[in-house]
Amino acid sequence: MNSLVERVLEQPMIYRLWQATHGERKFAPVLAHNDLGRVRRVLDVGCGPGMSTRFFARSDYLGIDINPSYIAEARRRWGRPFVVADATTYAAPAGERYDFILVNSFLHHIDRPEARRVLGHLAGLLTEDGHLHSIEPVMPDKPGLQRLLARCDRGKYWRPMGKWRELFGEFLDPVVFELFPVTVLWITCWQLVYFKGRAKR
Repeated sequence: MNSLVERVLEQPMIYRLWQATHGERKFAPVLAHNDLGRVRRVLDVGCGPGMSTRFFARSDYLGIDINPSYIAEARRRWGRPFVVADATTYAAPAGERYDFILVNSFLHHIDRPEARRVLGHLAGLLTEDGHLHSIEPVMPDKPGLQRLLARCDRGKYWRPMGKWRELFGEFLDPVVFELFPVTVLWITCWQLVYFKGRAKR
């Protein structure tokens, strides 16, 4: 079942249609806590087919994703720089710095050692006034619809709030760390965490 879901969602058009059901609500905390018109340089990690690109029309932007079909679709739709790259091993060119690094629903696809490596590298790419922004699903405490949906998700590393706090806090000082629901047809399907943090100095 999960392999079928993965194959279907790897198609850019299907992925975009799926994200259309809840993508705006997922991104709402980012808009609420930040003035995106003031963002200078963006690194969008695990950008998929570029669903978040439109929020950064006035910024220098780079999106990376491991799926070549996603990247081809993103380039076609947005005409911005996108690179096929594995975020777990991606190394930015020497001297590259970003004031806005977005990691939207990526870390729950990788295990703890890989997540630590990614966050450690990304923290080193932030400017002095820069922040890393991450949106990730939270593993429910109790059985129910949300836990069932978690098991059907492509990401196998959903974490409870405490584990997310611990993971982010190893490399970043939190500015915002908040739980919020995502609903589809008035049903709460997921609880997500929005994290905004500065690199530890």
